[in-house]
Amino acid sequence: MSMLRIVSVNIRFDNPADGEHRWALRLPLLAEVLNSHRPDIVATQEGWRTQLRELEACLSACGLVDQHREWIEERMYPSVFVRHAALQVLQSGDVWLSKTPYVPGSSSFGSAFPRLMTWCELECRNSGRQLFFANLHLDHEERDTRVEQARVAANELCGLNGRRLPIVLAGDFNDAPDGPVREAIAGELPNLYDPWQETGKPEASSYHSFAGSVPGARRIDWVLLDRRLSAGELFLDRRSQQGRYPSDHFPVVCSFNL
Repeated sequence: MSMLRIVSVNIRFDNPADGEHRWALRLPLLAEVLNSHRPDIVATQEGWRTQLRELEACLSACGLVDQHREWIEERMYPSVFVRHAALQVLQSGDVWLSKTPYVPGSSSFGSAFPRLMTWCELECRNSGRQLFFANLHLDHEERDTRVEQARVAANELCGLNGRRLPIVLAGDFNDAPDGPVREAIAGELPNLYDPWQETGKPEASSYHSFAGSVPGARRIDWVLLDRRLSAGELFLDRRSQQGRYPSDHFPVVCSFNL
């Protein structure tokens, strides 16, 4: 079997008001953390085009999958980086989580910003096995909005994955994994499971606001796996360096057998 490793992380947008936590100071540490895991796939949320290009230049083996994308400079994008030595990108695309999912920049359901999902069909170079990978970022303000966006994402995944490849869905869901967002996804994609829950890991906060912890916060960053995939290592990387964190979210590290 082929073992693959994902790191999924909200990288926090480049905000000069972040002071000692601003992007230019965090980027070297973020790259160091990501590279240390030797990932096959990196899924990021909340990045401007310039940030994503800067991150790509710092990743030792992964390249940004954006050949399908016509960038809108004022929008932030969930994105996928792939280790090309291990995986070949067969197809890729973006889906805007709105009533018009193929209208770039479109927004519905009262979303604070346009939100989207990016996806790619991948093939393992050493085994020929294939995978459908998707990465999304849902609204941060209203639960009902997130539910509708999740329904769009799940419906589109069903249509896009016409060959019924094993699916991996990662992202910043801005919702706990036992809530209505998860239920909306399960309604269309019942074959996806949360390996964190199924392995009985204690719940933990993935968002920490550059503080290392936030009282009462929940795990809002998940990786969901197809039932045909068996999970291996799974954890939040909580590393910091002299009080500085790579982001205000902990990276989620997940390996699985394809």
